[in-house]
Amino acid sequence: MAYDVLIRNGTIVDGTGTARYHADVAVQNGQIVDIGTIRDSAARTIDASGLMVAPGFIDPHTHYDAQIDWDPLVSCSSWHGITSVVMGNCGVGLAPCRQEQQEALTWDLVNVEGMSFNVLSKGVLWEWESFPEFMAAKRKGLGINLGFLMPLSPFRSYVMGEAAQERAATSEETERIAGLMRESMQAGALGFSTTVATQHVGFRGRPLACRLADRNELRAYAHVLREVGYGSIEVNLGGAGSSILPAGSNELIDFLLTESQRPVTWLSVQTRSDQPTAHLDLLENTDTLIRRGGIPQASCQPTEIQFNLRNPFIFGPYEVCHQLFNRSVSEQTQIYADPVFRAAFQDAYTRSPKAFSGQWDRTEVCKVQNPAHQAWVGQSITAIGKSLNKAPLDAFLDLAIADGLGTEFTLAMLNFEPALLREVITDPRVLIGLSDGGAHVDMLCNTGYPTYLLGTWVRERQVMSWERAVQRVTSEPARVFGLHDRGVIAKGKAADLVIFDPQTVGAGEKEMLHDLPGGERRFVQQAKGIHCVMVNGTVLFADGTHSGALPGQVLQAGRG
Repeated sequence: MAYDVLIRNGTIVDGTGTARYHADVAVQNGQIVDIGTIRDSAARTIDASGLMVAPGFIDPHTHYDAQIDWDPLVSCSSWHGITSVVMGNCGVGLAPCRQEQQEALTWDLVNVEGMSFNVLSKGVLWEWESFPEFMAAKRKGLGINLGFLMPLSPFRSYVMGEAAQERAATSEETERIAGLMRESMQAGALGFSTTVATQHVGFRGRPLACRLADRNELRAYAHVLREVGYGSIEVNLGGAGSSILPAGSNELIDFLLTESQRPVTWLSVQTRSDQPTAHLDLLENTDTLIRRGGIPQASCQPTEIQFNLRNPFIFGPYEVCHQLFNRSVSEQTQIYADPVFRAAFQDAYTRSPKAFSGQWDRTEVCKVQNPAHQAWVGQSITAIGKSLNKAPLDAFLDLAIADGLGTEFTLAMLNFEPALLREVITDPRVLIGLSDGGAHVDMLCNTGYPTYLLGTWVRERQVMSWERAVQRVTSEPARVFGLHDRGVIAKGKAADLVIFDPQTVGAGEKEMLHDLPGGERRFVQQAKGIHCVMVNGTVLFADGTHSGALPGQVLQAGRG
């Protein structure tokens, strides 16, 4: 017979963790139909000699909810061999939504995910009201597969209006919200997400709607998943990089596991040089919950961000900084200049350090608006403070104020000690991902984590095998989210495949593009060594060139 696509002479790394082997792979009607020595012909033959053939990578934590409206290739995830993404994380999203609520949900994404209000106002199409309509609007015209978690904040806001940011839901409201979630699960949602992280604030510093959901509500929503018998829960607990999760976190994971009888994946396990055993302590503190299906997520690459004080996102974990959100430059400047604010801010990050904890020796000036400040570029805040005879915090804030809050800083925040990060990514209890694709794009880009894992941790540092690394970014996330037809190379499975060169695969340098709606900027990261990306049996990229096809689908949990 003649197949649609035949991949010849490849080394198969099938996603299960078992030993790689040499074989051909035949694809027909979007599925893998044969593996072995194949004599038949095909409409398209790909020579994979000297290359590895793996299942398409699956990213479990993205925020592409808005970007998919203007970027059909879902870049730059697709460049790196990612063929499926899970979005709607951290309890924020764009549906369900009444017309009069569009601005409020937009500001939620601005505050929580560091997106630009101008970009969102230009790029989001708002072709839906209900969550099933939101998913249906994305069924055609995308390069890769989309999995949708139901973000709890818009569900609560849709039923409760502004009261969703003020109180828990009544029993009647809870029943209505649960009904919408049940309808959305039946339409294909993968589960739901929420957050209790203090840095996740709504418009003008109000709590996100999902943070006010009480246990009665969460029980009802968890029971929706129990009733349908599939789906997962994602919860952002905050406290990144700490050895102990915020108060009540373990109890919350236990509660959601018990009530849903479904997997609960939570954020996150990070490493930090000032607390070199924090990640190990955290995993031990949560080991019992992990064994029950409470799966922590972790990144496999360092997190370095570029930021300015106009966007106070990185200060969000500190309540004293919530007053800075959604303010004008003059209002923010007044707050930053206030000695009372400075004292309270310093006390907060000194007494209870979060991801930002006053790392002045690793915080550098990288760009200034005022040419008179050019001398500070490349210098750390510690060095600038000494030269100005000022405390580091004062030097930091004064420099930004003098530059109209336009000064850009870089900060090496988390996961910068390879020996510590190795302990996390080789621990079988964690789920590797956490790219945050689509979010914080003017600050960072971690969407290239699969190629970074393969190039840096496998080939260069040799801390795990090719088989184990591929398994970590394919079948493991597929299992957590019930994507039973993805994540492995086997007969009858979806033909999501990536072909890469083990000698060159890796994540390239990060660069700034100005290709967002309105010409605004974002960081991207190019991929190296990716020869072919196939989605549902159709070649999406060949040697980095888009084929013109858009074969992505909306994924459904518990089916297939």
